[in-house]
Amino acid sequence: MKAFVLENGKLEVKEMDEPSAGKQEVVVAIRAAGLNRRDLSIPNRRGNDKEALILGSDGAGVIESVGQGATRFNVGDEVIINPALRWYENSDAPPKGFDILGMPGNGTFAEKIALSEEQVERKPENFTWDEAGVFALAALTGYRALFTKGQIKRGETIFIPGAGSGVASYLISFAKNVGARVIVTSRSEDKRNKARELGADVVLDTNSNWEEALANETVDLVIDSVGEATFNRSLDVLKKGGRIVIFGATTDDHVDFDLRRFFYGQYQLIGSTMGSRQELQAALDHVVNFNMKPVVDKIFSLDDTQAAMDYLKEGAQFGKVALRI
Repeated sequence: MKAFVLENGKLEVKEMDEPSAGKQEVVVAIRAAGLNRRDLSIPNRRGNDKEALILGSDGAGVIESVGQGATRFNVGDEVIINPALRWYENSDAPPKGFDILGMPGNGTFAEKIALSEEQVERKPENFTWDEAGVFALAALTGYRALFTKGQIKRGETIFIPGAGSGVASYLISFAKNVGARVIVTSRSEDKRNKARELGADVVLDTNSNWEEALANETVDLVIDSVGEATFNRSLDVLKKGGRIVIFGATTDDHVDFDLRRFFYGQYQLIGSTMGSRQELQAALDHVVNFNMKPVVDKIFSLDDTQAAMDYLKEGAQFGKVALRI
């Protein structure tokens, strides 16, 4: 089968052996896969390992075969792959044994994948393959950050620095669906316009004075994945006693802030990452109930995966980047 792999430090499309379903496993013939920023970091993290690794955490497809003891699905069922490995029940933090599909094990940038039947869920009927293929990782991350950790409530205001990411596009829709007010930022006028179209109530230029622009707003919750470049600016607009949820750090992992000001302000700092199968199932129920659709920015073929990676690295996308297999 054809797959996009990292081998000897080099990324390429090559032929790989087809997988077979082991005990309590299924083989999924992948129809579409989704790129994530995680995929960009893997070559540096893995180095020059000689064994070919198939990249990719997100994907959707059709059950092609079922292994011994697997009973959740039948051949022909349309499914979404859950990239959060071995995290089944909602918990305060990931359990021991949690990992993410696509490293260290083979991922979804391939024509087929074999994995535990516990790692797939039914595809919503109203999703196209491209939409289904980009759903799980970003939607699950956003759902946990907003609902499980952020505890968003109807009528509250959420502030999201950086409107263009896949997670941000889900956050905007999730929050609007439950009656929250949404404020986002972006340097790009095009992304600001698309955020408005998606439902954002207030859209700011990243380079503007946030405190001045939001002087009449009460921000209850900040969800930030940028890190050093936005952390203190976000605290400046968060109400005293407000919550700030961090699920990423695209600028820098380290942040300096005034600890005394923080504890006098009674702020709540909360970490979040990915999520459990229970939360993914809740996110799927949510999109079905609200007839919500993932935002797909651009679609590439499997043969053009490197071009898709380069496009994602540029950061020009609004929403998700898909591979059509």
